[in-house]
Amino acid sequence: MAAGQPKPHDLRAAIADSVAEHVKAYDVAESHEGLGLAPVVEGEDPFHSKRIYVQSKLTGKPMAELRRIAGRLPEEWDDPSLQTMVDGLAARGVRGEVRNLIFASTGPKPKIVLRDAIDNVVEVVENGQFCLYYDRPVSEGGLMWSELVDWWSAALKTANTDVAARHLWTRLHTSLDSDPEKTLFRSYTKRYQAGFDQPALIPQVYLHYDPYSSTGGRRSALVRQRMDFLLLLPGRRRVVIEIDGKHHYARPDGTADPAAYAAMMVEDRRLRLRGYEVHRFGGWEFVDNTAAHVTLDTFFDELLDGPT
Repeated sequence: MAAGQPKPHDLRAAIADSVAEHVKAYDVAESHEGLGLAPVVEGEDPFHSKRIYVQSKLTGKPMAELRRIAGRLPEEWDDPSLQTMVDGLAARGVRGEVRNLIFASTGPKPKIVLRDAIDNVVEVVENGQFCLYYDRPVSEGGLMWSELVDWWSAALKTANTDVAARHLWTRLHTSLDSDPEKTLFRSYTKRYQAGFDQPALIPQVYLHYDPYSSTGGRRSALVRQRMDFLLLLPGRRRVVIEIDGKHHYARPDGTADPAAYAAMMVEDRRLRLRGYEVHRFGGWEFVDNTAAHVTLDTFFDELLDGPT
């Protein structure tokens, strides 16, 4: 978590203070369920202390979920203090909105046309069967696994979200090219077992599109056309995760390739200047599968919840 960013306990306290100030005790239970918190259980008493009651319901919530809740409260009532904290959380996000999310390709690169250049409406006109195209708006709260599953449930025409979730997980896993990518994906998606209100880990996301690279044997002028993984977090925070194999820094014969490495660094800088966060893992970190899972668990804990 960046310097000056609120920690989970700061955000829990700010949310509890805001609810305590703006909601009557007899409405606390109803209002907090609307925020996605657990329902009241026997023996709990919001009349005793609204702050303590709400904080108890927030204990254990991941930072991404706390951000989502905090971001919704200013929509319900004016709270300058909480709004300042929410604005601070969003300060490092990307300014633009997510308009097109094309991902999980399992075949040839899709061919895309601008159906409406003014509104930036794109259409996949060829090879669309090999990729997924999320066509719903992405809110300030980011893209949660529950939202992705709901979208996929509609595509499958099923009301059984568990079936849809398993089917979607398998489809996303199929798009992965290497064992390290599969290890990272499985390590992260274990979090979905604790509940679907977790940021969705999106694999093989198209970042740039160069239509000329697929015609006439022309090599693309764009260095990175796809990201290995993308997380769309609250506050327009976009996190890119890459796993670097030998082709990122060496030629096919194994000798160092400084030009390829430099081009990769240039593209990283471009993304960071646009507000993206870029995190890289070396392929060597995945040689020991057990150690890799420990490393990944720690990484995702700190990425989403902040250092302990």
